[in-house]
Amino acid sequence: MKRIARLFLFALSFFPILLQGSYVLIPMDKGQKNHLKAYGIAYWVLGFEVDTYWLLNYRGGAFMFKSNNQFIEECKVRGVSYEIIADAQSTSILSQLSAPDVNMDAVKLEKRPKIAVYSPPDKQPWDDAVTLVLSYAEIPYDIVYDKEVIAGKLSTYDWLHLHHEDFTGQYGRFWAAYRGAPWYLEQVRSSESLARELGFKKVSELKGAVARKIRDFTAGGGYLFAMCSATDSYDIALAAEGVDICESMFDGDKMDPQAQAKLNFENTFAFKDFRLSLNPAEYEYSNIDNTNFRRIKKDLDFFTLFEFSAKWDPIPTMLTQNHMQVIYGFMGQTTAFNRAVLKPSVVVMGETKEANEVRYIHGEFGRGFWTFYGGHDPEDYQHMVGDPPTDLALHPNSTGYRLILNNVLFPSARKKKQKT
Repeated sequence: MKRIARLFLFALSFFPILLQGSYVLIPMDKGQKNHLKAYGIAYWVLGFEVDTYWLLNYRGGAFMFKSNNQFIEECKVRGVSYEIIADAQSTSILSQLSAPDVNMDAVKLEKRPKIAVYSPPDKQPWDDAVTLVLSYAEIPYDIVYDKEVIAGKLSTYDWLHLHHEDFTGQYGRFWAAYRGAPWYLEQVRSSESLARELGFKKVSELKGAVARKIRDFTAGGGYLFAMCSATDSYDIALAAEGVDICESMFDGDKMDPQAQAKLNFENTFAFKDFRLSLNPAEYEYSNIDNTNFRRIKKDLDFFTLFEFSAKWDPIPTMLTQNHMQVIYGFMGQTTAFNRAVLKPSVVVMGETKEANEVRYIHGEFGRGFWTFYGGHDPEDYQHMVGDPPTDLALHPNSTGYRLILNNVLFPSARKKKQKT
């Protein structure tokens, strides 16, 4: 018995060494217990400067990295499914993915992106899906707002998120329904005060300047991700540079009667030839958003992700990694995009064919990239003002939230332009 015990202890002493020669595989197919926290593991491991791979179209977009006991324990603590594979097996997987006849590829992840979320300092009566999922996945981020953007601090970040923001200066077009609500009145007061503090006469002028700073951030190589009303209102603000598109209840004077004709669509990222909503009581900015035109029942509301070539189109392939290609739909102030106003250069990554609308789009601007994702909360079909935040512990395998986290890790990959 003593001899057996000594042999056992001898073998056990070699276990950490053997482990160093192996890899951890994080499957991202339907067998993963917690897809959302798996992204957090990948982000965390990047801080240790070990070889980390994103295996595109392999087991739902699996992650693979050099193993050690600390990584394995962290997977256990966070409830993330993992497998230990030998060095030879990891080499075989990489060889399999590189074969020209398979739609798979391995992308090496190189660093933790520094993340900023554009969000007002005061409490809003709605929640931000991105901050919810970043917190749940245990991925750190900083909050920035107009002061930081105007001061030029975006250059210190790799990735910027915009959510449920109105860059046109019309306070989300909530005036008709909520103009007497305390939160709305406070939003107007604080926004006007901040605009004056930063040297602007109107909130719309401040927001326009912020939009252009964000444009410069993207052009310089930044990664921009926007959801809900931060998508269309952002492009509208860019198109309306130097044009008053706000009625008096928003900025104290009449909008320019020639505003529509003066829009400059060359300034925008995604949309062209759109028509502004000229009714200030309408809960809509323009015909970019398809919310008011869609006639889809909730149980039939879904969108389908496109399949891209992992080797020839690695960027959209990364951004669409999922364990399901069909994603349940969800509403927002901006739910989906009117296909008729898309610029030809826009890459459509998700669409609802029945409504002839697109939900998930991507493009390049300068040396950077942007992604627009329609809807407010992927696990709350119609999130209303004042509703409680979604508990992501109830949705650890959310396909809709996975698309957000694909974008978070995208800047970690080697920067590649799409092949033509």
